[in-house]
Amino acid sequence: MLPNTGKLAGCTVFITGASRGIGKAIALKAAKDGANIVIAAKTSQAHPKLPGTIYSAAEEIEAAGGKALPCIVDVRDEQQISNAVAKAVEKFGGIDILVNNASAISLTNTLETPTKRVDLMFNVNTRGTYLTSKACIPYLKKSNVAHILNLSPPLNLNPLWFKQHCAYTIAKYGMSMCVLGMAEEFKGEIAVNALWPKTAIHTAAMDMLGGSGVESQCRKVDIIADAAYSIFKRPKSFTGNFIIDENILKEEGIKNFDIYAIKPGHSLLPDFFLDELPDTVIKKMGSSGAIPQLKEDKLQPAPKLRSGTVEETFKVVKESLTDDIVKTTQAVYQFELSGEDGGTWFLDLKSQGGNVGPGEPSDEADVVMSMTSEDFVKMFSEIGDHSLQLERACFPILIQDANGLHTI
Repeated sequence: MLPNTGKLAGCTVFITGASRGIGKAIALKAAKDGANIVIAAKTSQAHPKLPGTIYSAAEEIEAAGGKALPCIVDVRDEQQISNAVAKAVEKFGGIDILVNNASAISLTNTLETPTKRVDLMFNVNTRGTYLTSKACIPYLKKSNVAHILNLSPPLNLNPLWFKQHCAYTIAKYGMSMCVLGMAEEFKGEIAVNALWPKTAIHTAAMDMLGGSGVESQCRKVDIIADAAYSIFKRPKSFTGNFIIDENILKEEGIKNFDIYAIKPGHSLLPDFFLDELPDTVIKKMGSSGAIPQLKEDKLQPAPKLRSGTVEETFKVVKESLTDDIVKTTQAVYQFELSGEDGGTWFLDLKSQGGNVGPGEPSDEADVVMSMTSEDFVKMFSEIGDHSLQLERACFPILIQDANGLHTI
């Protein structure tokens, strides 16, 4: 992995959504240099399924060699942002680096995305990034380091990335447009860049959705942390770039990327918004919304969809339940299905042996999924032939959410 150089010693790094996942990984990487870390996140009390709070993250940061300032911040609240920035300046004397990591996600189409979900994504992703940047910029302009890094994708206008989840794409691209505009506005004063993973990244949120089997096709958060560190080492003139993690680490001389893999040598899932796939796979994704499965470094077409009703699909799901799936998942799902053959259904992966059925679950659902009945049937296609498809089917629903787990 990319070695630490000590160049961030004494620097103050303000990171949104840093209580867990990618944000915390970046914080720990900087802490090893002796950096000061401002943990600006919502999680002040432990979640029953997602480990980590701003306080536990602070303990880890200080154990790694840095100094920590945990701040309760919902990036939708401008006053909370301002308060955290003021505390950071009071304690550490300024701000040198801002990482806009907090993000909300809902991979639902236009008609299936509730207004409150649209507002959440726009307010956290685009507006939150804009307001946090605005609050930090006066202090960044005084720094010799002066970096803003947004965890957002390259601006790719391929309609594929809008078709299935238009609202999410617009909200996420809003973060990228902040890079485009602010890099020009503050050229020579602040380096403003975007960073995005080439492959899926394994996080605790994925585990909560029963990610067993999927994580083997992901990389560790360490690759994002190392890529971010590489960016921070660069001068202010390095600005306006949309960087892919693997590409910048290749420039650093990293050749063995198996060190970042959850399962070295295993095929990896490509991330969203990147057109590095053969046209045939792009067409398959465009028609079904499926993520292509990789095997032995060769792209394979998505599995054939099983035709049938929601009831038939749930029968297949029930037949595929195993004690191992229940043991590794420990979550209850509620499905709000619209369209023909819709209604409310549940999937209980907490009780012994698991259970499925119509109506609401007897225990409160950990995750509520809203989608069309057609998309539901597609999502669980061929589950009877591949038991791991049950966990894998949940992957497109929630890939990462640095601001916490949200029902969709």
